[in-house]
Amino acid sequence: MQWSHNEYTITDEHAALDIGLIHDYLRDSYWAKGIPREIVTRALENSLCFGLFHNGKQIGFGRVVTDRATFAYLADVFVIDSYRGRGLGKWLISCVLEHPELQGLRRWLLATLDAHGLYRQHGFVPLRNPERFMEINPPDIYLRAT
Repeated sequence: MQWSHNEYTITDEHAALDIGLIHDYLRDSYWAKGIPREIVTRALENSLCFGLFHNGKQIGFGRVVTDRATFAYLADVFVIDSYRGRGLGKWLISCVLEHPELQGLRRWLLATLDAHGLYRQHGFVPLRNPERFMEINPPDIYLRAT
């Protein structure tokens, strides 16, 4: 699928993704600090990915880990700093949520430190029953591996 708005494009075509740009961003992010390129590549291969482009140059990304039937986890969403404040992140999330393979899912999840307002605009809310959820989340997993 592909969406266009002026000189911006979003696509779910894996071949269009700039893995180097994605890895560089994620490696420095608070949520995937130090992540090896091989793990980024494997994650992309096993997810529904969305690249955000300006005149053919990738400037943003998001991916969905999903069974395409009941569940989706939205992850690794970013817009590079020089393109923020233009509504592109909001548009990216809208395109993700509109994707035909992600309709009628029973549950969407995501984790964020600082973008609650963005996701709230798209219907995400805090967990209604957090006592039902558990996690394994080793801190700094990628930094310990090096």
